[in-house]
Amino acid sequence: MPKWLKITLKIAGALVGLIIIMFIALTVYVNNNKQKVLAMITTELNKNLNGTLTIGTIDPTLFKGFPGVSVELKDVVLKDNRWAQHHHTLLTAKDLEVSVNASALLKGEVVINKIDISNADIDLFTDSTGYSNTSIFKTKPKVEKDPKEKQTSSSTQIGRFSLNKVNFVVDDRHAYKLFKFAVNDIQGRMEYPAKGWNADIDLNTIANSFSFNTKKGSFMKNRLLKGHFDISYDYASQVINLAPNTLNIGDNPFTVGAQFNLKSPETDFTINLKADEILWNDAANLLAANIIKSLKMFDLKKPIDVTCDLKGSFGGGGDPLIYVTAKVKNNVLTTRGGTVEDCSFNGVFSNNYINGKGLNDDNSVIKLYHFNGSYKNIPFTIDTAFINNLNTPVATGIFRSRFPVTKLNPVIGDESLKFTKGIVDLKLAYKADIVNFKFTKPFVTGNVDIKNADVNYLPRGLIFKNNSIALKFTDKDLYINNIRLQNGSSVVYMQGKVSNFLNLYYTDPQKILIVWQITSPQIHLGEFLGFLNNRGYESSKSSGGAGKRMSNAKITNQLNTAFDKGQAELHLRLAKVYYKKFLATSVNADILLADNTMKMRNVSLKSSGGSLSLSGLVLQGPTNNFAISTTINHVNTNTFFASFNNFGLKDFTSDNLRGFLSARVDIKGGIKNTGDLVPKSIKGFAQVNLTDGALVNFAPIKSVGKFAFPFRDLDNITFGDLKARFDLDGDKIKIAPMQINSSVLNMDVEGTYSLSRGTNIAIDVPLRNPKNDSKIADETERNKKRMKGIVLHILATDGDEGKIKIKWNKNHKKTKADDDEQKSDDTQQAPEPKQN
Repeated sequence: MPKWLKITLKIAGALVGLIIIMFIALTVYVNNNKQKVLAMITTELNKNLNGTLTIGTIDPTLFKGFPGVSVELKDVVLKDNRWAQHHHTLLTAKDLEVSVNASALLKGEVVINKIDISNADIDLFTDSTGYSNTSIFKTKPKVEKDPKEKQTSSSTQIGRFSLNKVNFVVDDRHAYKLFKFAVNDIQGRMEYPAKGWNADIDLNTIANSFSFNTKKGSFMKNRLLKGHFDISYDYASQVINLAPNTLNIGDNPFTVGAQFNLKSPETDFTINLKADEILWNDAANLLAANIIKSLKMFDLKKPIDVTCDLKGSFGGGGDPLIYVTAKVKNNVLTTRGGTVEDCSFNGVFSNNYINGKGLNDDNSVIKLYHFNGSYKNIPFTIDTAFINNLNTPVATGIFRSRFPVTKLNPVIGDESLKFTKGIVDLKLAYKADIVNFKFTKPFVTGNVDIKNADVNYLPRGLIFKNNSIALKFTDKDLYINNIRLQNGSSVVYMQGKVSNFLNLYYTDPQKILIVWQITSPQIHLGEFLGFLNNRGYESSKSSGGAGKRMSNAKITNQLNTAFDKGQAELHLRLAKVYYKKFLATSVNADILLADNTMKMRNVSLKSSGGSLSLSGLVLQGPTNNFAISTTINHVNTNTFFASFNNFGLKDFTSDNLRGFLSARVDIKGGIKNTGDLVPKSIKGFAQVNLTDGALVNFAPIKSVGKFAFPFRDLDNITFGDLKARFDLDGDKIKIAPMQINSSVLNMDVEGTYSLSRGTNIAIDVPLRNPKNDSKIADETERNKKRMKGIVLHILATDGDEGKIKIKWNKNHKKTKADDDEQKSDDTQQAPEPKQN
């Protein structure tokens, strides 16, 4: 062995031995002078603190940290000068161990091989004024340095560190931030390249609070965070970068990356999270309480793809910028309004909907792009949907769909309308408060087109074939255009409008008033007799069961109320109207339907060569009661009587009468749901004026005339103007005293005609031939002469089998006297006529 090598080894061995002796001596000295050394250290450290540092005990651990210098501290407490005011201790550590590289110390550098903190509490507190207990560390004054001067200051480096059972809190009352972590274990390793430092960290901690704004709640509350981080810091940019790595948050793995800008006074940060598969509720529960509240209104059955970007600062107040994306495909969406099947969309959440209006709930938005789904088997698409303002969320969007109209049946229910064929094409822009749905109802604008539809209106038993309808919703009103309804051989075209439709539909449907303009080439009223039926609901027998009925109950009840209790104002212009044998042309009418009541006004029509005007009221019920006032002008009596089936008369029919009738009729009564009159229900009166009249083959006259007037034409009796009044009371028709002046004979008629039993009509017939009476110009003279000569007094009464029996009126004088006396009393009691 060369001599120089032997000398070198001896010197090295001596130095190692000397170092060991020095460490042993130092350890012995410290052990023998613990209090003195501890006092020296704490005194020196407190010189640079705006507060106090206390250490319970200090123990050098020579061989534990060898060849480094290792010190174990117990019961370390660090308090700032204002601790007595806020009582937040910056550091309380039961065990703190530091191992320093000895050789680096000889060079004037502090290189910490390892630092371990266990059973500790770290509380970084900032009060409402902005004061922080981190002010305990004095700030060194800035000194201008000569750029040519060599930088010789030492740096402190940490090789490894660990935290075990450490509670770490950042409580910023000034910025309303609270970060609380219960650290189970953190192991870290650090390297120091020339441009900065790198760290590898294994994390196992519970995030008890991760609140950027304590008023809104915590992100990841009480979630276990477990994973690995690769962290780097660049001196030039002063940016800490967390490379994307897997971090388990609770039971869900996320890819997490982040950046922290230390150059910013507020320490700006950006945090990026991504989960390839996570359930909606799991993702929502990781967000702040104010956001969870809104997202909990929805749920998705299958996992979704989610990203979340957070941008903000630790120093400034308020929420960070939050931007969340989600990809949903072939999922099942549950909402308060129902379930959407086969649901796919791309979703975005942001709390910065409009730049400059703040990062808050009021300025938050959920955007849904290319939304496709199926609601109760009805397919639909929404190009873009928005839910604005999480404090009072309002959903908006454009809803599109095209589907067979039969798919509406489960939605509407089985108690109002039932579609059997047809196509629905709709495009609706909607706006709905999705929280206060009961108080702020959805509003829609747009169009709904239904074509070639067959529908059964169940409550009225009406079936409409080959129908079309176009609905146009505006902000307030509903327009119903291009309606074509066909029921049997009746075809109706309709245009309608409902003012303030949606508001009344949700709040007071019985106040809905729909105004219809109705035209038709022909209507057969018998095909619409279902409108006379009382509404009656039967219990639903749908195979869907009680749950299905309950889900449809609200829509069905709302719709039923709107149909049945709402009001309709009809303005009819009809070319032809048929009712049994009756035909009317040029029919105009204004009809109001409200609460089982039909009011008819301004009704006019042409029929039987004349015209008719009418007004009236129909009250729907078990029996449909009506009151009608009618004016008839110059109608052909033969055709008119035949059209109405002779008004129930059996012995006097359209075959017995010719002429032109003008009349005023005021009657009330009942009509069955079949359209037939209720027997004995008619009450009222009719004032009749018949011109150019003829009595043809009227049996009662012929039965008398064949004996009394064997040489006169009784088959066709013509007469001049005939004026009469008939009072109707059930099955009785009271005939006021009436003079009939005809080509064959004159007669006076009065009494009662009964549709059942009780006919009693007095007929006075002079035997003289009135053939030449029309030549007498003086009316008074003509009236005196008409009853001259022999007068037959006849009484028409009930006969067998409903026929009228003719006999002599033996009591005609008494009857006449009674009638004259009654007339005298009536004259005395009658008021004097007014002077014009």
